[in-house]
Amino acid sequence: MSIRPILETRRATPALEGAGVKLHRAFGFQDPTELDPFLLFDDFRNEYPQDYLRGFPWHPHRGIETITYVLSGTVDHGDSLGNTGTLGAGDVQWMTAGSGILHQEMPKGNAQGQMHGFQLWGNLPAAQKMTAPRYQDVRGTEIPEIIDDDGTRVKVIVGSFWGKTGPVDGIAADPQYLDIFVPAGVRKTFQIDTYRRAFAYVFEGAAAFADASTPTGVLLEKEVAGQEVNIRDLSGNRTLIRFGTGDEVTVQAGPDGVRFLLISGAPIAEPVAWHGPIVMNTQEELMQAMRDLRNGTFIRPAH
Repeated sequence: MSIRPILETRRATPALEGAGVKLHRAFGFQDPTELDPFLLFDDFRNEYPQDYLRGFPWHPHRGIETITYVLSGTVDHGDSLGNTGTLGAGDVQWMTAGSGILHQEMPKGNAQGQMHGFQLWGNLPAAQKMTAPRYQDVRGTEIPEIIDDDGTRVKVIVGSFWGKTGPVDGIAADPQYLDIFVPAGVRKTFQIDTYRRAFAYVFEGAAAFADASTPTGVLLEKEVAGQEVNIRDLSGNRTLIRFGTGDEVTVQAGPDGVRFLLISGAPIAEPVAWHGPIVMNTQEELMQAMRDLRNGTFIRPAH
């Protein structure tokens, strides 16, 4: 087995989206080959209603899939197909935009005013760009959670892991999407298929992610729960870790433990033509999408 090298570690940066929602973007609208098949990852955790209540009014999507994971608060959604619903704490929504959909997402906080969650965009291959739009809403109670003997907890949202399979399926990017908590001082290794692109996103606590290029060259400075922990090089809240090729990711949790998403997917390796919420393969397809929006043919009739 081989540890995946760390290609890059970076902090999510503030962004303004929708009708004025403040969020943090870990990646998106840059080189789409970096994390192919994933295009964008937004962290919309907010503590103040004035920063999110304006929401994401009606807007189009074509050529992608989105996965929304809510931690706290609720998101009311509706679309041009007549679908409506509410995502609550722990819930997940997978939306295949396919040939085109208009939808809106309106966040509401919990009793403390918190609105926490994430949205990931996955690309669709050319053969599936113009498929019929579809949804899958999953309640948090349907998501399997595995608790290991050392206290490590893994929620399997998409894909299979440690003998459990997540309830969201049929996604073109064939992702593995895990919500992982590792207790203070625990060192843990997680297997990932060698040929998948992979990243981690830390959102609680901190940890040192082992790097294959420097497997022993770190300074251990503090003992936590009987284990030495490298405090100096910990990756904390809102940190993206992008991995290279390998079989496994090793994590050394910091003094408060760590909670992070570990996401991987099979590269599509096709050309990308991208404008806002529309992602196609060629500029001509992108221009056609714009023409469809202008002339009212963006939404295809159901067959």
